[in-house]
Amino acid sequence: MGKKDFYDILEVSKSASQDEIKKAYRKQAIKYHPDKNPGDKKAEESFKEAAEAYEILSDAQKRQKYDQFGHAAFENGGAGGFHGGMTMEDIFSQFGDIFGGFGGFGGFGGFGGGGARGGVTRGSNLRVKVKLNLQEVANGVEKKIKVKKYISCDACSGSGAKNGTAKDTCSTCRGSGQVTRVTNTFLGQMQTASTCPSCHGEGTTISQKCESCYGEGMVKKEEVIKINIPAGVAEGMQVKMSGKGNAARRGGINGDLLVIIQEENHPELTRDGSDLLYNLHLSIPQATLGATVEIPTVEGRAKIKIESGTQPGRILRLRGKGVPEVNGYGRGDLLVQINVWIPKTLEKEERKIFEKMEQSDTFTPRPDKSENGFFNRMKNFFE
Repeated sequence: MGKKDFYDILEVSKSASQDEIKKAYRKQAIKYHPDKNPGDKKAEESFKEAAEAYEILSDAQKRQKYDQFGHAAFENGGAGGFHGGMTMEDIFSQFGDIFGGFGGFGGFGGFGGGGARGGVTRGSNLRVKVKLNLQEVANGVEKKIKVKKYISCDACSGSGAKNGTAKDTCSTCRGSGQVTRVTNTFLGQMQTASTCPSCHGEGTTISQKCESCYGEGMVKKEEVIKINIPAGVAEGMQVKMSGKGNAARRGGINGDLLVIIQEENHPELTRDGSDLLYNLHLSIPQATLGATVEIPTVEGRAKIKIESGTQPGRILRLRGKGVPEVNGYGRGDLLVQINVWIPKTLEKEERKIFEKMEQSDTFTPRPDKSENGFFNRMKNFFE
């Protein structure tokens, strides 16, 4: 059974706005929250499904790819970078702000409540573009790039407090990171919670701020990062490096570094998925008599033998000379299409030669009638 449609999961139309999608996700998250449905595995799965749907539909680029290709756009860590199979930790660390208006479900306790979970912040993700040539795409490569990013402050170890001083428990929320409010409705009392305005959800306040980071726990610096890019990546794909993004305020969780792949065009070879295409132009003598010619490949120049009588349009397949699949299964081929170059002008002696050839039975076209022309071309394609 295939995966459910993300729009159906959130019960929204395909034209829904981002605000409608956010509200729909919050509604589903409240309905299936584990604290509200203890021990209910089905509700837990629905809770995860809603989070996965929101992860895609709340991101404009991922949503566009999903609308165009469906779930296939994110299979095997595809172009969208969607990892699927989210854990509860993933959901609350990434989408905790969605729950804030309902107090992280503080009325139900457990998962979304304040305390340690409410006090953990997450740094923002960084996006960089890396341009690769065909050889780097085919073989994989390690790149070193310089990025300006927020890193944890060394002077205070990311705490934001002056070295040797301690943080104080927030007097407003008493360390919970949230403030609660009870309202009377016709259904009875409803308890809601929101992020504490005094400590911004951290549960602590700083009386003496670090002089290097001014209490933020992070400073901006330039850092050299090594990126290992696997073979077979394609234009628009993303490689995620967990924890290599911006540092969070006051000792939180680092964001991720998202590496967006850009491909440089090869001057002679054209990529088609995992296959490579090359147009080989032969002279009339070469196609007629046969020849040994040089062609480009990923590894460099290579020589191939052209049989005598090779016809224009024939495609030679060099197996395994293409680009590997990004998931590591198999490698594409190099397809060489034969074209015969016809000169536009001839010298006098050359014209006489061609006129003599025209009178010869050897050069009279003889279509192969033993097979249908279509199947003949298909046979040539796979040679």
